[in-house]
Amino acid sequence: MSLSAVPLAAGSSPSPTPSESPTALVPSLQDAQESATNAASWVEQNWSTWLSIGLRVLLIVVIAAVLRMTLRRAITKLIDRMNRTAQAVDGTALGGLLVNVERRRQRSQAIGSVLKSVASFLIMGTAALMILGTFEINLAPLLASAGVAGVAIGFGARNLVTDFLSGVFMILEDQYGVGDTIDAGVASGEVIEVGLRVTKLRGDQGEIWYVRNGEVKRIGNLSQGWATAGVDVTVRADEDLNRLKATLAEVGEQMSKEEPWNEMLWGPIEILGLDSVLLDSMVIHLSAKTMPGKSLTVERELRWRVKRALDAAGIRIVGGAEAVPEDEAADPTAAVAAPSVYSNTASPQAEAASPIGSARPVR
Repeated sequence: MSLSAVPLAAGSSPSPTPSESPTALVPSLQDAQESATNAASWVEQNWSTWLSIGLRVLLIVVIAAVLRMTLRRAITKLIDRMNRTAQAVDGTALGGLLVNVERRRQRSQAIGSVLKSVASFLIMGTAALMILGTFEINLAPLLASAGVAGVAIGFGARNLVTDFLSGVFMILEDQYGVGDTIDAGVASGEVIEVGLRVTKLRGDQGEIWYVRNGEVKRIGNLSQGWATAGVDVTVRADEDLNRLKATLAEVGEQMSKEEPWNEMLWGPIEILGLDSVLLDSMVIHLSAKTMPGKSLTVERELRWRVKRALDAAGIRIVGGAEAVPEDEAADPTAAVAAPSVYSNTASPQAEAASPIGSARPVR
């Protein structure tokens, strides 16, 4: 027997190849049953946690939705109450001192929209953070990143934030509205649109000004409350004051009784007295409270009536250059000199008046 036959005689056989044992990679039924048992046990151990998390999330969502709906309804009722109050005072004496119904409606809608947006953002944002906390997610990095991003946005868009906040406070404080005539410092005119960032004004020449709310440092509203109409009457210093006062008082009383001036005038036309007295003239000041925005109209009409009344009473208004009466007009030929014999150099008078050196030689 040779040595090479010894391993074979010992009964050893070569290891089987993968193709010879296909069942080695396929799990057996016992392994599958064990895996299913482990999965069922894991689900049994964690289902209560999942149910608790799901109920928390559902409860947070329901509470947020109910709270959001309640706040929105409360804001809507508040806006409706503001509109009803505006409609109740419209057309009365008190309503004239307040803004009109349309402006109050626009203002209330703008306030309601801002309040609803803020309420929704706060409620839904808080609910989202609570849901993330329910899943045991660490919110510290998220909040830190949001804080850094907010600071960066605040520095980069500080003008935008300033304009927005200024617009919100302008609307809440009712500083002006559509239809008002305002002086914003950088521009003046009639307000045609009020936004949270920009206010549009219509100027006196028809131009449109876009004024950023953050750039407005002061606002003069010429359309709220009441306005004052003032007229100065300049007459000669030798006029009778009692007669002049009676004439002006009659003009004011008559104008206060006629339409539509009786609606524009919110008080009697007062004669405040002498503003100045000079050697050749004196100034009487008239004043009256008017509807907002109607002072210029009342002043023009009052000047018209005062001029006619003074002309009828024979009282002259002075000031500026005095007009020359027609019967005393100057003769246009008065300034023309009479013809002179000296204009003709060949006349004997001109030759006699000539210098000696320039005399003609004797022939």
